[in-house]
Amino acid sequence: MRVGVIGVGHLGYHHARILRSLASEVTVFDAREARTAEVASELGVAAASSASELLSRVDAVVVASDTVTHHDVVMQALAAGCHTLVEKPIASDSIQAARLASEAERLGRVLAVGHVERFNPAVVAAGALIDSPMFVEAHRLAPFKHRGIDVSVVMDLMIHDIDLVLSFVRSPVSEVHASGVAVLTDKVDIASARVMFANGAVANLTASRISREPMRKLRFFQQRGYVSIDFAGRTVEALKVDGESIRPVPVVVTDADPLTCELQDFLSACGGGGRPLVGAAEGVRAIRAAELITSRMTTAGSA
Repeated sequence: MRVGVIGVGHLGYHHARILRSLASEVTVFDAREARTAEVASELGVAAASSASELLSRVDAVVVASDTVTHHDVVMQALAAGCHTLVEKPIASDSIQAARLASEAERLGRVLAVGHVERFNPAVVAAGALIDSPMFVEAHRLAPFKHRGIDVSVVMDLMIHDIDLVLSFVRSPVSEVHASGVAVLTDKVDIASARVMFANGAVANLTASRISREPMRKLRFFQQRGYVSIDFAGRTVEALKVDGESIRPVPVVVTDADPLTCELQDFLSACGGGGRPLVGAAEGVRAIRAAELITSRMTTAGSA
């Protein structure tokens, strides 16, 4: 399958690098002409002079450009008949996201969303142990980088944990309390949210892109059990109540590369192998929850 990558910054570069071993032909395009040439030369892949030229030469495309461009670029890709994997968040807002989902369905094209943590081997291993969690704690902290700052930390980082929590809790959101502040950019850089669900579950989410030390952890508390995921270390700690004692549960985590697994899943869906693990519906669901969190910040008077 011929695959293109639109936007070859930090993440787009790695998409193109991995696709060399998965696709029959890889073509890249970036709005910065010099960057297109640099990546094409370094990776030994084809270069396109425009998005439209790239789309005319491929069967599927990865959209890894800035979030504000996602809607228009994905619409263009779908109109060109290309199956599309768009980096998270799916779009700038839920209205655009729903429009993309509807258009992909109308045209019969695959539209996958790059919530790559779903493919983290620690998450995959933990999935078999998580059963109706009632209390969740998420911490996603990162040092400041000049990437992803066209959106708030909720859309940039917290949305990973929003997607994961929604996939495991499986209950409608009933109430949200949130706070956040802008520190180094004109968008919220550090945020905290308490999300309550109709089934009584509660999730506390914290995200920061101005932390001195990185941390990416997600902990689930459920009836007679506990599961903790360390995304960076790709480890899982699990405990289970067994009679009067609490015993550790052995967990085997593979060394699979999440981005490679995500691309394999996408290409399988493109080839008729079923729907992608994270499709447009999941992308829309995550962004709607992120918007709800952001709106509660505004209501509370937080910037």
